[in-house]
Amino acid sequence: MTGTKRGGSFYDVPQLVERYLGHRHSGASSPNHVMEEPAFLEELGEVTGLRVLDLGCGDAAIAQVLLDAGCRSYLGLDGSAAMVEAANAALCGTAGRVEMVDIEDFSAPPSSFDLVVSRLAFHYVEDIEPVLVALRGCLSPGGRIVFTVVHPVLTSHDSGGREKRTSWVVDDYFLQGPREREWMGGTVTWFHRTIEDYVVALTRSGFSLSSLRECAPCEDRFAGDADELARRRRVPLFLLLSGMRA
Repeated sequence: MTGTKRGGSFYDVPQLVERYLGHRHSGASSPNHVMEEPAFLEELGEVTGLRVLDLGCGDAAIAQVLLDAGCRSYLGLDGSAAMVEAANAALCGTAGRVEMVDIEDFSAPPSSFDLVVSRLAFHYVEDIEPVLVALRGCLSPGGRIVFTVVHPVLTSHDSGGREKRTSWVVDDYFLQGPREREWMGGTVTWFHRTIEDYVVALTRSGFSLSSLRECAPCEDRFAGDADELARRRRVPLFLLLSGMRA
């Protein structure tokens, strides 16, 4: 078993990045594909002409979608060397680029971007408010942020089972802080916050809340697997928030 990892460094464990990407891009069996991604894409809306920043971009799978939709530029940041290598290989020959930077260390001049996105990365950050304040500062007037995290129902407690789940134990829900768990063959630290905590952090950082979604499963993405659709309707796995620079 690997040692405890958090943030981007977790994905630099040998074989782990391949295991994770195989899971994330596994089609109808991936909760990312059937729940988080459709909600995220719907929330993005029109991106033509926008300068996009992607924090914790991973392999930058969303980059080509944004570029094809007409965004003006795409910059992805990630703290994992393995993810940055995979992302830059995928973006070779495009207008997108990726740099190795930890989320907590991000800074940029005012009005550098029009849209900030982050998919399933902020639960690796211990103190999210300074990050959100920095993001507000780099956005143009009227700029937006759209991000997803692992749902607080999941980050609150790890019951330890690895079988396919149809229910989830919720414990210490109102206690913010680190939660260590076994995941993808390694030990990872996620930082638990309630839904209310995320909303307060967003608004206190200078954003007006535009949308809050819990990423219900998209029936069209299950390839007719009614049993899997029914299972995914039982427990929320993702939380999405979007906000506009106030």
